[in-house]
Amino acid sequence: MTVSEFKTHLQSVDQLVFQQPNGQVVPLHFHITEMGLTTKHFVDCGGTTRTEAHASLQIWVAEDYDHRLSPDKLIGIIDMATPLLQAQNPEVEIEYQTDTIGRYALDFKQGKFVLMPKQTDCLAKEKCGISMEALPLAVNTSDCAPGSGCC
Repeated sequence: MTVSEFKTHLQSVDQLVFQQPNGQVVPLHFHITEMGLTTKHFVDCGGTTRTEAHASLQIWVAEDYDHRLSPDKLIGIIDMATPLLQAQNPEVEIEYQTDTIGRYALDFKQGKFVLMPKQTDCLAKEKCGISMEALPLAVNTSDCAPGSGCC
């Protein structure tokens, strides 16, 4: 979900509900402690230089049980951070603390914002000898033998 899609969904709800991948709801007294543009500039295992950017929002839960963030207030936070997005409309990524800081994509279902698990991936499958037909099955480790040029 992009930032503009997120804002559109925020305008359609009366209260903010974020649902974790396990079905549990993030406690309703959560805070949004930061929003910004997270940029990752990297080289994949095939040698291609890439850049990714996400609008990152951090959800934090404290012990102030009476706190409730309204959809309008969250739109205001997004609007304050808009200059940081550098005229981009990136995908939203949610940071939320469970056992460790998790990073989630965002979906909207039945009036709730759903934290969607993100997956790692090889971005140079053709250079690693990974056939598309074999996915999402486990990768044959013999395809990534030492010296094969694979990641």
